[in-house]
Amino acid sequence: MTKTVLVILCLSIGLIVGGGISFLITLLVNKGKENKAKKMIENARRDAEKAKRDGILELKEESYKLKQETEREIKERKAEIKELEERLDKRESNLDKREDLLQKRDQSLDLKNEQLLKQQKELQEKDAKMAELLNEEMQQLEKVAKFSKEKAHDLIMQRVEESMQREIEDYLKEEESNAKLKAKETAHDIIVGAMQRYSNDVTNEQTVTTIALPSDEMKGRLIGREGRNIRTIESVTGVDLIIDDTPEAIVISSFDPYRRELARITIETLIKDGRIHPTRIEEVYDKVTNDMMAKITEFGNNALYELGLTHVDHELVNIIGKLKFRTSYGQNALQHSIEVGHLAGLMAAELGENETLAKRAGLLHDIGKAIDFEVEGSHVEIGKDIAKKFHEDEVVINSIASHHGDEKQESVIAVLVQIADTLSAARPGARNDSLENYIKRLEQLEAIGNDFDGVDKTYAMQAGREVRVIVKPEEVDDQNSYRIAREMKERIEKEMQYPGTIKITVVRETRAQEEAK
Repeated sequence: MTKTVLVILCLSIGLIVGGGISFLITLLVNKGKENKAKKMIENARRDAEKAKRDGILELKEESYKLKQETEREIKERKAEIKELEERLDKRESNLDKREDLLQKRDQSLDLKNEQLLKQQKELQEKDAKMAELLNEEMQQLEKVAKFSKEKAHDLIMQRVEESMQREIEDYLKEEESNAKLKAKETAHDIIVGAMQRYSNDVTNEQTVTTIALPSDEMKGRLIGREGRNIRTIESVTGVDLIIDDTPEAIVISSFDPYRRELARITIETLIKDGRIHPTRIEEVYDKVTNDMMAKITEFGNNALYELGLTHVDHELVNIIGKLKFRTSYGQNALQHSIEVGHLAGLMAAELGENETLAKRAGLLHDIGKAIDFEVEGSHVEIGKDIAKKFHEDEVVINSIASHHGDEKQESVIAVLVQIADTLSAARPGARNDSLENYIKRLEQLEAIGNDFDGVDKTYAMQAGREVRVIVKPEEVDDQNSYRIAREMKERIEKEMQYPGTIKITVVRETRAQEEAK
């Protein structure tokens, strides 16, 4: 018990002593920190006062420098202002001097104007006097000559007109001959070169097609019982079948190549099939018609490929393909159009024009012939409408409208298309012409020549390619002979349609005869 108490006492005393010691230690530590903080505060205060003093000194130095710079800038500005004032003073003085000079000039100009007005008045008075004198002299001359001024003027003008007309006609004759010589040589080289570079066989389209039969028995089958098969074929295809004594052959006759081709394929298909009756004829004809549309597209694409043309509407390609089944005086329209495209392109290349555009205009120049039997109007008007519908170039439209002279040619390509059209049509054997048209053309040529005053007789020669005009020598002189030839050429080009060219020769002959007795 006593030990426990002692232990407790010892522990209590130890705790008290330890707490006192720790308290003393804490007090000592806090006192040291306080002293240290005081020292730090004093040091900071001293540093702040020092920094304040340094800042004040720097501000004073900066303000002093700014003051000096400001004074210097003020001095410079004052010097500049002074210079500007001096310049302004000089300009004002110069302006004053100029104003004085201008005032002096104005005064001198006023004086000169007054002098000019006086001189003008004097001149007008002199002119009036001269006019009066000339009038009096003219009246005296008219009295002496007994010839009025108007009559003399008319006589002089008549003589001048006659002399000038002869000079003009001589000049025109000389220039025309020179121009013809140069133009003929140049055109000859271009055209011959184009024709040499493009040459194609000429084949005429016929109005009949012959179909070979395997035997004469097939003729009877085509005719049918009481002729019902042949009547069906003719009514469906729109052609005439000629079945005569020719062995193993029948003839299809039609002026429409498209119908003739449809009838040929239909009949050949029926012959191969062997079944020939009205119902089968109609079935085969419908199938051939559908197949022919694909062929038409193929013909159009082949023409474009041959000329190297692209970007053509599909519907326009079909219209181009239809030209394969149109003819003009026996010449196939599609082949003719391809020829014109080639020739126009070659000549355009020689002249430095757009070759592709010339080929396009040449191919489409007769496009109206593809549907002229379906639409009213001439093939020129129809072709022009088709070109506008498919948004063709204005050069192409004008080439179509002017290739027969219906409109004015507005480009070199339009002229080349007309030349190429004439070349293709005028090639030997390219076209057939009826006897009636030939006689009418000869009569029209002679009638045009006989219409001119002073013409005795007119003869159409060389199948209408040359005209000889005999004039009366006592009524027509040499200059008027050239005038008649030129005017006749213009009338023929304006009024007639003809292939190739026509040479006009005016003949004036004077004969002196005497009889010795």
